[in-house]
Amino acid sequence: MTDAAVRFGLVGYGFGGRYFHAPLIEGAPGATLAGVVTRSPERRAEVEAEHPGVAVFDTVDALVAAGVDAVAVSTPAATHSEVTDDLLRRGVPVVCDKPFALDADAARASVELAEREGVLLSPYQNRRWDSDLLTVRRVLAEGGLGEVLRFESAFERWSPDLAPPVAGAGLLRDFGSHLVDQALFLFGPVVRVYAETREVEPGFENDFRLLLQHEGGMRTHLSGAWRQSATGPRFRVTGTEGTFVVTAAMDGQEEALVAGRTPTSEGDDWGREPQEAWGTLHRGDEHETVESERGRWDSYYAQFAAAVRGEGGVPVDPWDAVATATVIDTARRSAVEGTTVDVPPVRR
Repeated sequence: MTDAAVRFGLVGYGFGGRYFHAPLIEGAPGATLAGVVTRSPERRAEVEAEHPGVAVFDTVDALVAAGVDAVAVSTPAATHSEVTDDLLRRGVPVVCDKPFALDADAARASVELAEREGVLLSPYQNRRWDSDLLTVRRVLAEGGLGEVLRFESAFERWSPDLAPPVAGAGLLRDFGSHLVDQALFLFGPVVRVYAETREVEPGFENDFRLLLQHEGGMRTHLSGAWRQSATGPRFRVTGTEGTFVVTAAMDGQEEALVAGRTPTSEGDDWGREPQEAWGTLHRGDEHETVESERGRWDSYYAQFAAAVRGEGGVPVDPWDAVATATVIDTARRSAVEGTTVDVPPVRR
């Protein structure tokens, strides 16, 4: 590759493609949005209005033929593996949105295909760069909590709809992909899972709770809810010397993008949380407000573009997606059996 901007194609322009990919690709140093695949007349019109001059295609074939250096996949979850594998066989580097695959076997097949073909592949775990998670990492690194005993993390929202969109393949795969990835990112491999889920129809959850036991004994509690009127804290991290709590429901980068604000329009203000969203460190009766780290979703595509140019690795190791899918598969089994289930190790 030369120093020219990496030309990204985007497959899918639904909610995820429109808000979580297109503006972040356009704003990433060293990257440019070269084309979008969508057949919907409404979405084609949105692309033309929001990204003037960006070509719109009916098929992946047409996008690749037009010339792209990499492709982001933001289609319904059930199509992720098919679209990803097709692009990998063509030798095109791929960013695949979550859930990376519907199960661990499909995730492993894609990762092994990428390795055989020598093509870059990375799951789009943008929430590793959430302001609140970056702040939790800093608090843990500073050691003020003492020995960490328990990590609690929740994605809970209220929706008038009974179930999340079918395109996400159920809440455990949808929200759970982020929550499990974050827990693995912070505390390493999981060896045991206990899960409870509520399904609106078989295989499509609108509520779940997971208890994960990591190697070394650390336990994390994860919950996701689609119809929760009283949402719990986003994070609560308990240690022998203190507890860190983030009560704000969600990092603000999603809200900003939906409102039309982008890293390009906001500059250095991008990803900064208002003080009322900062977390609190509690030590007995004492407590102090902890300034939030700046959220950095804008860093993902810049790093992937650099990897395409041969300047470093991908932002998220694709094998991490296999590990996440393995935990989710095990959680689904646990919920059905009503018991704790051992997680098979992920061997490369």
